[in-house]
Amino acid sequence: MKIIAGNSNRPLAIAVAQNLGIPLAHASIRRFADMEVFVEIFENMRGEDAFIIQPTSFPTNDSLMELLITIDTLRRSSSHRITAVIPYYGYGRQDRKTGPRTPITAKLVANLITVAGADRVLTMDLHAGQIQGFFDIPLDNLFVAPVFVRDIRDRMAANHYSQENLTIVSPDVGGVVRARALAKRLEAGLAIIDKRREKAGESEVMNIVGKVKGRDCIMFDDIADSAGTLCNAAEAMLNAGAKSVSAYVTHGVFSGQAVDRIEKSALVNLTVTDSIMATPAVIASPKIRQLSIAPLLAEAISRISQERSVSSLFS
Repeated sequence: MKIIAGNSNRPLAIAVAQNLGIPLAHASIRRFADMEVFVEIFENMRGEDAFIIQPTSFPTNDSLMELLITIDTLRRSSSHRITAVIPYYGYGRQDRKTGPRTPITAKLVANLITVAGADRVLTMDLHAGQIQGFFDIPLDNLFVAPVFVRDIRDRMAANHYSQENLTIVSPDVGGVVRARALAKRLEAGLAIIDKRREKAGESEVMNIVGKVKGRDCIMFDDIADSAGTLCNAAEAMLNAGAKSVSAYVTHGVFSGQAVDRIEKSALVNLTVTDSIMATPAVIASPKIRQLSIAPLLAEAISRISQERSVSSLFS
């Protein structure tokens, strides 16, 4: 097995390699003067089971090109199998036509990864389940829920919260299945925010479906981009009588003024994974916490390499 780190989230790749007990492959991903990407691997890759770890986060296009060129490099190096480990799948929100003459870019990216030479893909909490069907190669979609469940239980015990007083909240209708799965694991209540999104990046809370009055509420979502939805929903729940509101999000995109918006919001805290490398602003924020998914990715990579079940991780 060989682990190759892209530049998008090298700390995560290092942590995964440490969990697997192997060093990262000696490779270089650099730019020419005109910013073309050049990849060079300094180890023999012939017949190896290669895993390239590269979330396609900001700068999305650069991260994607690095991934594609690294896959092509491994294919031309005669690697036995190439697995693209993409903790955060960029362009995943463009999973359907939202209007006339609009693209389905999530499908285009799937085609690019396949044509580049990847044999399989390992990702986590895809924005939409149908993206799995965009690939003509095997794809394993990991779920972060077990990581969040352990952390929520630990924090509830530390802060003497009552599990009977806990409500898991989906910040929109599209995330109900995800939130229901977390609520079931925690044996907690479920609430849903009914919102209207007039345009990308802006949302307005309309109604709260479910009991939140006097309860500790935890919102669960896959992506925090502008964080407007989370902050608006937190304020609405407090106005509806919620005792406290916090949030757990898989992918912390945090574009624009998102961090500042979170710090000024009614959220007690927001917990994200390290699927996307944290910026200095995220690291410095007193309200944002990070949980590592390196052990989960490492176990999944080990199981893929050994031809063992990945789905049983979540049984």
